Amino acid sequence: MIAEPTQPTVAAAQIEFWFDFGSNYSHISAMRIERAAAERGVRVIWKPFLLGPIFKTFGWNTSPFVAHRALGDYMWKDMIRQCAKYGVPWRQPSIFPRLSVLPLRVALVGVDQPWIGEYCRRIMRRNFVEDRDIHTPEAVGEILDALGLPAADLIARAQAEPNKLKLRESTDTAQASGVFGAPTFFARGEMFWGNDRLDDALEFAVGPSAS
Repeated sequence: MIAEPTQPTVAAAQIEFWFDFGSNYSHISAMRIERAAAERGVRVIWKPFLLGPIFKTFGWNTSPFVAHRALGDYMWKDMIRQCAKYGVPWRQPSIFPRLSVLPLRVALVGVDQPWIGEYCRRIMRRNFVEDRDIHTPEAVGEILDALGLPAADLIARAQAEPNKLKLRESTDTAQASGVFGAPTFFARGEMFWGNDRLDDALEFAVGPSAS
């Protein structure tokens, strides 16, 4: 796993990171965003949401990488190249896309907590490196326990109706903001889509260099 530095508590700039744990390209971004942001003094705002409902508005019942075989074949090869480029661990999962509702609900509970980054990386690693389920209380609880967190309490809070509604609202907000895929970043009101645009989004968040 890539060790990530603690991001600054106060930053002049920030970036929103909209992601789904079932998204393979979100995996790459989740593994590297905190380090890349910290190097530029940018604060990461974690924004969990569900891609599935957005895909359904396009008439898709699954990921386009599944619906279109040629696109999927290309993507799996591209993931090998991109993960090698960024030094991110990777194994093609045997199930894709995996259900991600529960870990996303837990992420919403922790978005403002110092453990959110490491939690997200461990969920991603479990899915896209270890090729293991991420949707069950046992899977999520194992990761929370390993982080020294109160797993039962956090899962109960995540599964409570107010937090379930919060995830639906987050997904609605993503759609209303024009999000159509993951990862998506917002910096100074501008949208950037795809892991390959993360560095551009970070540079834009910082703004133009002083002359």
